[in-house]
Amino acid sequence: MGIKLTFIPKITSLIFKVIPKVQNALGPVWIFVVFAVLALSFLTLARFGLSVWQVERVFGSHAWLSIFIGGLRVDIATLSYIIVPALLLTLMMQSVGWQNKVRGLIKIYLVGMSALLVFFEVITPTFINEYDLRPNRLFIEYLIYPKEVSKMIFSGYKLEVFIAVIALILSCKFASKVFSNQWQSKSSLTGLNQSILALVLVCLTILGARNSLGHRPLNSAMVSFSTDHLLNDLTLNSLYSVAFAVKQLSNEQSSQDYYGKMPTDELLSIVRSNMQNTQGTFSDVTAPTKTFHEASYIGKPKNLVIILQESLGARYVGTLGGLPLTPNIDALYKQGWGFDNLYATGTRSVRGIEAVITGFTPTPSRAVVKLDKSQRDFFTIADFLAKQNYNTQFIYGGESHFDNMRSFFLGNGFKNIVDTNNFNKIDFNGSWGASDEDLYDQADIELTKLKNQNKPFFSLIFSSSNHSPYDFPDDKITLYDKQKQTRNNAAKYADYALGTFIEKAKKSSYWDNTVFIVIADHDSRVSGSNLVPVDHFKIPAVIFGKGITHKRDSQLASQIDIPVTLLSLIGASGKHPMIGHDLSKPISDNKQRAMMQYDKNFAYMHDNKVVVLQPQKPATTYTYSNNQLVPCENDEQLVKKALAHANLGNLAYTNGWYH
Repeated sequence: MGIKLTFIPKITSLIFKVIPKVQNALGPVWIFVVFAVLALSFLTLARFGLSVWQVERVFGSHAWLSIFIGGLRVDIATLSYIIVPALLLTLMMQSVGWQNKVRGLIKIYLVGMSALLVFFEVITPTFINEYDLRPNRLFIEYLIYPKEVSKMIFSGYKLEVFIAVIALILSCKFASKVFSNQWQSKSSLTGLNQSILALVLVCLTILGARNSLGHRPLNSAMVSFSTDHLLNDLTLNSLYSVAFAVKQLSNEQSSQDYYGKMPTDELLSIVRSNMQNTQGTFSDVTAPTKTFHEASYIGKPKNLVIILQESLGARYVGTLGGLPLTPNIDALYKQGWGFDNLYATGTRSVRGIEAVITGFTPTPSRAVVKLDKSQRDFFTIADFLAKQNYNTQFIYGGESHFDNMRSFFLGNGFKNIVDTNNFNKIDFNGSWGASDEDLYDQADIELTKLKNQNKPFFSLIFSSSNHSPYDFPDDKITLYDKQKQTRNNAAKYADYALGTFIEKAKKSSYWDNTVFIVIADHDSRVSGSNLVPVDHFKIPAVIFGKGITHKRDSQLASQIDIPVTLLSLIGASGKHPMIGHDLSKPISDNKQRAMMQYDKNFAYMHDNKVVVLQPQKPATTYTYSNNQLVPCENDEQLVKKALAHANLGNLAYTNGWYH
């Protein structure tokens, strides 16, 4: 027996009768109701689409309800923030009879906001593919460099750009047509009722924007529910995520506001006790981590060359259990001092530069390469070595102003910058500049010049070919993937180019007295269902050169340990504020650790335990097993160590401890 749904036509008829009456009663405010309904429907549909796309992670975590309830809150808050200023303007203009004069302005505003909502949702899948997160502060930071980023986008993301442009055009046309037909110049209500309605609407939108009756308005932490960062991000919408990032950038959020405060004396005591040189004297109150570090090598000062490899996680290195893409790095692991258990501090090149060049601990703020107070007189190993009569140099195949590198380096000890504008010859120019082969050809020229100046030198060489859209010359390698411009093929080419440089270096005049290291700045496309995907922070590093004894080092180490170790190997003793360990000397098991900053989350790893700190949430402890974080009972001592090291960077920057 069929069920007669006779009530549906009646309800439909009632709705169509009620809508015109509500429209007449609300008058010019009706347009905001239409905007809110359409926008809320679109954002919910977009969130549903993303959740279906990530169905394994969503379904496996039973997260549907949390995502959509939290998402509804975020969407209501977002739309309320958008509506409040325009609503107030409309009501004010109506009270003095100027409503028709702002009609066009309100329409343009709502069309623009509609386009932004659509644009950010359309680009979200591409951003998730790259970073496993919604658009956030990285989106804002990339906007600072339109030339480099536009090359990358138009080379590797043509289809995505086309879809985004079409979506923008269609959304603008649709919104313009809809809003043109929804403006009501007057309300059918009496003056008193209009005033009451206006007051109610303003209160509702303000409450919607706060979305909370508590002390704090809604923020992303309030709707976070999972140890999977992407699931937490699905509760947001991308315009909210970017707007929240802009707000954070303006404040440069302190880690203490994020993770909780700790008395400065206790913090410094914990940090110092975890340093290798616990017998050292910390007598400089303006630099409380500064102490004397004696080099393990004693003799004629050696040269230092750091080769920073773009986006080369351990998963691309065969020796570390990854894909067979790096035969030259694999060969170095058989010749030099190779690290098997080394972790990057972050997911961006500037974070890797921060760790390798300054030994600075990671923070939720931007890397110090980009912060105002660190542009002059900030500690770097370049400045440290320049004061020991070293020539110091940075060599890069792109334009050195990118990510503020040029300004930071020139202000902090680098005497010479060589970028694509200074290259003698460029055979292949990609989206990010000269190919790695061209980079290393120029590096060989520059290092030979430095050797001939009869002074020790330090050179930082930064590669770029292993970066989207993966441009590199033809006929150089046997492709790993059939399609040429893929991440795997670019990684293989980067290794090929590195191999050509190593062969030249071994025959050069600078080889005999130089310590080299190849180290990644970070992994590529850091993703995973953990709060901090620890496995994607693991990177290769090999120290090599004449006199470097071959060994495989399995001790847990951090990127911030590398600069301290390198200074020791080249014979550069002295006082500095770096807290990293000198890996050339014994380190007790209880001091071995790694620190990782993943967006707003900080991880402190010791042995197989990991403490994760999240904004405005209690610390949690995990056992790291089979590349997964398994919740376990909180280790309070480890939590304190994590909090001390998470807060150190911001305190050091704010108080000038690193100058």
